[in-house]
Amino acid sequence: MTAGELVHPKPPAPAHREFTAVVQREGRMWFGWIEEVRGVNCQGRTKKELVENLRSALEDILELNREDALAAAVADYEEVRIAV
Repeated sequence: MTAGELVHPKPPAPAHREFTAVVQREGRMWFGWIEEVRGVNCQGRTKKELVENLRSALEDILELNREDALAAAVADYEEVRIAV
């Protein structure tokens, strides 16, 4: 870190966040998506595999969205948690 460089610590993440998945079986496959986050959709051979795939995809997209948001921020910013 250099003199005068601003440090933007990541605020503590909530201990546990929950999202809602819509899941359905079509033939031998399971398909699903996350209601609250556009673009998170997966498939699996079993319901368990589908849920694991959804969890992984959700974690990935949340991290990518966070990285994109921080990349768009300019020099002096702060992160504020907002509960809904």
